[in-house]
Amino acid sequence: MSATRKKPPARAPEETRSKLVEAAGRLFNSVGYFGTDSNRIAREAGYAPGTFYVHFADKREIFLEVYRGWVSSEWQAIAAAIAPEKGAAVGSQSLRIAQAVLRHHREWRMFRKSLRALTVTDERVHRARVAERARQIAQAAELLRARGVTQTPARIYANLLLFEILCDAVADGDTATLGLKERDILARLAADVDALLEGDRYTRRTAVRSSRRT
Repeated sequence: MSATRKKPPARAPEETRSKLVEAAGRLFNSVGYFGTDSNRIAREAGYAPGTFYVHFADKREIFLEVYRGWVSSEWQAIAAAIAPEKGAAVGSQSLRIAQAVLRHHREWRMFRKSLRALTVTDERVHRARVAERARQIAQAAELLRARGVTQTPARIYANLLLFEILCDAVADGDTATLGLKERDILARLAADVDALLEGDRYTRRTAVRSSRRT
């Protein structure tokens, strides 16, 4: 008697969706948004092409899902940069944060290129990016409140944009082309984190240093 062949267990919808998002992230970060399509994403995840449309309406929808995950993983990297030495001096924490964010941008350089291009040409991506920036501002404000520091949303947003522009410029090699040293960029970013984390104390200390020089 021949043995009865068992069908492989069906994957849960959440697992299938997660694998599609992971595959999309790899492709968006290697060949860019315009270098792939839904069929290739499905095959990269190990599924038939039709599986893609069970979970996502189109390539843009899964791109936005990857982007939301990218933002969450950046904040996880920031939390990990702060966590190891909770009693450490602010300066060392600030440098670790700057290094962690730069590393995250560098690892996702091609994805970031697609994100910037789509933000300009696709209104839905633009709206999603603004919404994620609002989430980042809220997360930063919560982190600062836990340290007893209050900063305006405008100040946090300005710091967010500075980090994005400089980290993308380093990741893309623009700063190296301009002859700028990476350590100087990191020092600038770390100083900006110092100013955020210390709030009024940093402003007062900087003012005292300036008065002494004059």
